[in-house]
Amino acid sequence: MYKPTLDYAQQLDKEDKLAHLRAQFHIPKDKEGNDWLYFTGNSLGLQPKQTQQYIQQELDDWAKYGVEGHFEARNPWMPYHEFLTNSMAKIVGAKPLEVVVMNTLTTNLHLLMVSFYQPTKTKYKIVIESDAFPSDRYAVQSQLKFHGFDAEDGLIEWKPREGEELLRIEDLEKIVDEQGDEIALLLIGGVNYYTGQYLDIKRIVEIGHAKNCMVGIDLAHGAGNISPELHDSGVDFAAWCTYKYLNSGPGSLAGLFVHEKHAHNKELPRFAGWWNHNKETRFNMRQPFDVMPGAEGWQLSNPPILSMAAIRASLDMFEEVGMEALRAKSEKLTGYFEYLINQIDTDGIKIITPSNPKERGCQLSIQVKNADKSLHKKLTENNIITDWREPDVIRCAPVPMYNSFEDVYRMVEKLKELL
Repeated sequence: MYKPTLDYAQQLDKEDKLAHLRAQFHIPKDKEGNDWLYFTGNSLGLQPKQTQQYIQQELDDWAKYGVEGHFEARNPWMPYHEFLTNSMAKIVGAKPLEVVVMNTLTTNLHLLMVSFYQPTKTKYKIVIESDAFPSDRYAVQSQLKFHGFDAEDGLIEWKPREGEELLRIEDLEKIVDEQGDEIALLLIGGVNYYTGQYLDIKRIVEIGHAKNCMVGIDLAHGAGNISPELHDSGVDFAAWCTYKYLNSGPGSLAGLFVHEKHAHNKELPRFAGWWNHNKETRFNMRQPFDVMPGAEGWQLSNPPILSMAAIRASLDMFEEVGMEALRAKSEKLTGYFEYLINQIDTDGIKIITPSNPKERGCQLSIQVKNADKSLHKKLTENNIITDWREPDVIRCAPVPMYNSFEDVYRMVEKLKELL
């Protein structure tokens, strides 16, 4: 199907209906002015060129109006987070009621666990994948301790089988079937940061709910990469960052999802602040707390507008292109990448990401035999920006918004040379 030639890669780029998007991003360059081969959108997405304009608009209105910018700015600040809701809901497959942009990822997970991790003396354990991102592990361990439980006893790991790297859904089913009466929460990464495996979110929800467990999903490596269809999956809650595939800038705000079935439950325990109070009476400072319905009911503080402006700049691009087109290119891009790597005559590397495009996002994780990080260092010295994860994996993410088929070809040619 594919061909291992530069001409073929360039032909694919000519046929690519999304190729024009690359010119809308700032691509880092080397000293000679050549574009880096940038494959770390799974850690920090590149900056859209229109981001500066979006932020500048808010700076100008701040200078012009001062506090009146909350109402008089071109994009009034008071409801600014609402400008992001519809686009973000489409990206994660949710209803607008179910989504809000606020805080950062781990903060949102903690706020959600205030509501959805309600342990009892007998049903208190939390399931995570064994190679969950460290911040998820730290978060659930601290929640266990906060509620008076032993962090080791209360944490159950869903592990790959001996000699394997990928998770099997039937193993999670067995865990929950055998220990479900003691499990209060499943908190699973929708796309595993290490292997790039895209897990079956709907099936995870079915497994958890069958034993009356709450189910939450960390979409840090999924939002803007896969189509998780959060509403249809039935997941209770989810959270994600926006600075990876959503290209919103370092440390930018995160997203939060709460399923519609919980939208009007005012009895759910939660922390309160003035921004999840009824916006009709929010500025009548002497009103008793009246929580807003939907995901907005988990907000605490008024939003940082400059960060949201950067998110809006990116979301407007997603709105124009759509996740369906991005996923189609992503599958083709990683398919070509996988093909080229498999053409390399070596037993020194192997891809541990699932070969089935439906079971992965746009990341391929390359396991390096007898690894000492030297191969990753050599790639970096050649302006090929990838991501090293201990003990032996180079993560590469050709992002459909700005990576080309020629990028992939040139990266693999250099990889062959270095090997």
